[in-house]
Amino acid sequence: MPHTPQDRWMRPYRPGPWRVATAALLLVLSSYVLFAAMIIAATGALPGAGLCLGGGVLVIVSALRLLRVGFWVSGRGLRQSGLFYTITVPWDGVGSVRTVQQPVKVLGLPRTVQGQALVVTRRNGQALRPLMTDHNADFLGRTEAFDMAADAIEGWATELR
Repeated sequence: MPHTPQDRWMRPYRPGPWRVATAALLLVLSSYVLFAAMIIAATGALPGAGLCLGGGVLVIVSALRLLRVGFWVSGRGLRQSGLFYTITVPWDGVGSVRTVQQPVKVLGLPRTVQGQALVVTRRNGQALRPLMTDHNADFLGRTEAFDMAADAIEGWATELR
């Protein structure tokens, strides 16, 4: 896209309300845990305070990582970030990017429904995990936003492959 710098990683869609609300609740939880660590440290039980501090930091890191989940694009390639992994595929390694009808998980839970998913296939035929669906935390109840995001990613792939 000519109006955007193509050397920065950017997400072509906004995080959805379910993802943002979950991250916000995790950050509220971490504030309580960090406050508990401060109270425990004031009483003199430093090992317990350290444990609470570590737990609070772990919850903060989890909330921030949750906000980074999704597809990212740049002039260098396509990046798929999950909660515990990140896969980067250069544009010359991307075989196809398309939207398909298939069973998808609702909010990442075991229950599946019929929906749409953005499927990225590498040149060697290996498909990436369908991370972007119309029933995930970014697009549940927002099918127009899913269609626009999928079209944007497909457009990047068509332009830069």
